[in-house]
Amino acid sequence: MKWTSATLNLSHVRKTFQSASSVGKTFFILSAATLAIFVLVGVGGYLQNKVITTSPVSSMKSLAASVTNQFFIDMLGMEVPHLNKDQKKFTFSQHNVFHFAFQFLTDINPSDPKSLVASEVPGMDANKSTVLVKGSEANPSDPVDYNPVSTDLEAEAKNPPSPTPEPTPTGTTTPVVSQTGQPPKSAGDNVAFIYQTHSNESFLPELKGVTDPDKAYSDKVNIISVGQRLAQNLEKDGIGAVHSQTIYPSTVKNFEYPYSYKYSLKTLQEASAQHPDLQYYFDLHRDSAARNKTTVTIDGKDYAQVYFIIGGKNPNWKKNEEFANKIHQVLEAKHPGISKGIHAKEASEGNGLYNQNFSPNNILIEVGGPYNSLEECYRTTDWLADAISEVILNAKKVDAPAASPKQS
Repeated sequence: MKWTSATLNLSHVRKTFQSASSVGKTFFILSAATLAIFVLVGVGGYLQNKVITTSPVSSMKSLAASVTNQFFIDMLGMEVPHLNKDQKKFTFSQHNVFHFAFQFLTDINPSDPKSLVASEVPGMDANKSTVLVKGSEANPSDPVDYNPVSTDLEAEAKNPPSPTPEPTPTGTTTPVVSQTGQPPKSAGDNVAFIYQTHSNESFLPELKGVTDPDKAYSDKVNIISVGQRLAQNLEKDGIGAVHSQTIYPSTVKNFEYPYSYKYSLKTLQEASAQHPDLQYYFDLHRDSAARNKTTVTIDGKDYAQVYFIIGGKNPNWKKNEEFANKIHQVLEAKHPGISKGIHAKEASEGNGLYNQNFSPNNILIEVGGPYNSLEECYRTTDWLADAISEVILNAKKVDAPAASPKQS
């Protein structure tokens, strides 16, 4: 009887040991798998940053910027039921999961019938963008492009551009004289160049009798005035500036809208040849979104908001994005809500290049929309100029040679 009891005890101990061993093996396997995942993610991130040239659409930064605060709240809600009060808005609801999976697999948005044919019609999906850096604005939205003729893709498919684009613009590119009449104080001669690829983009409050935002274009009152304001403010801060006042539709013979960036590339080349000190290039545009998507009220005054656009077709887009981010961060710190962040666009979503391969310090900035007034744009441009000046002057300090020690 004692022998039987001892046998049973040994059997129980053996089973306990085997169970513990099984749990240990499972724990070890899970730990090893977790470690492997972290290693793979780390290696992948290293390869992406150091070896592989990727587009902004596929970058981890763009994915992180696209995740909303509600996503993380809903993740917690899966463990804390009281956080899930609205099942219709719950990120992981059956409807939303199906919606996401269907769009991920087919690139078709069930809520947007246009997406059924957008991928097959060039330019129809041109307003899509990838958020690289989010702003703190209360009215998030994507920048909206408007092309009154056709898309760059359609035009270049019919008539591929030659290495030296023709015709060339014949507008004016002149240095800006500061209000004091004195040369730049500290940043060098003419280091900043401001131009406007879509030079006749205008603003409805400035156009008498025009109410259609698709017709907010003018050769007399347009985005060039905003560029001039930016150049003048940079000069006040000691940043030598050159401003192009070229109005391409009225100066280019046989002007074609889809070739706008070919014309402005010629402007960049000519300006760089005439002013060898140029280092920073700013292409100012006007967005095409509704007023509530392009306007913010701060201290009782309305301001036009800005987007920074990065071309994903540019193989060195990360450097341009880094420059844009420096300006964005200064704006965010001083005037939260003015900047709507940094957005990237591929060739299928817009021009895709925006001449940003010309220089790592070449960025496209959208200032306001068709419903904003010039005064609202000027207010924003004053702050934008301050941010740009701070970034340029800080870079000047970093690049300045260290003072040699005094000899005793």
